[in-house]
Amino acid sequence: MRFLLVEDNQQLAAAILDRLSLDGHVVDYAGDLDTADSFTSTTDYDLILLDIMLPDGDGRSFLEQQRSAGSNTPIIVLTARSEVSDRVGALDLGADDYIPKPFDFSELEARCRAVLRRHSGTSTNDKRFGNVALDALAGTLCVGDTTVTLRNRELRLIEVFFASPGQIISKSKLVDRLFSYDEEVSENAIEVYVGRLRKHLATSDVAIETVRGLGYRLAVP
Repeated sequence: MRFLLVEDNQQLAAAILDRLSLDGHVVDYAGDLDTADSFTSTTDYDLILLDIMLPDGDGRSFLEQQRSAGSNTPIIVLTARSEVSDRVGALDLGADDYIPKPFDFSELEARCRAVLRRHSGTSTNDKRFGNVALDALAGTLCVGDTTVTLRNRELRLIEVFFASPGQIISKSKLVDRLFSYDEEVSENAIEVYVGRLRKHLATSDVAIETVRGLGYRLAVP
């Protein structure tokens, strides 16, 4: 998953980035609203973590702007304000959840998973396609009686395919989902990760097909 973190406390931001990166997520960091606007104008995110009090404005204006523009990207508000009116106000503006500071990182991770499940219309972390089962929380892929533990980027890549089975996804889109702005990477890296996933899926009835000149798609041949 690709997340955007909008937070001006650099120490807290670094801790969140480290924790989410360990989970295999790609996280872009914006320390102010202007940078956040720049990122969202060029990149689609699976989730936005949004602080309220930022150096160049109120995060709620960014939230309202996103919803007014028609964006349905899940947004979790992070703030030191704990009054009920603040929570209600953020939720009424379109926030998907609200977590007051200070918070436990395990709770933040759980809330991220819960919001993403609601957004995708599922109630569990398990996803199925063909005879393959993906447990995103455990990071495992099951084919029949065989269970494979995926590496972080393998997991995030197969999540992209499972989210859009049958749809053609370009290499550039996959690069966008797997790597942050700070990482220099070529589209050849995607071929490496696709190759690894194909080995895991070799005994299944599911395949990652190459659509020449366009990209890849997950299908049951």
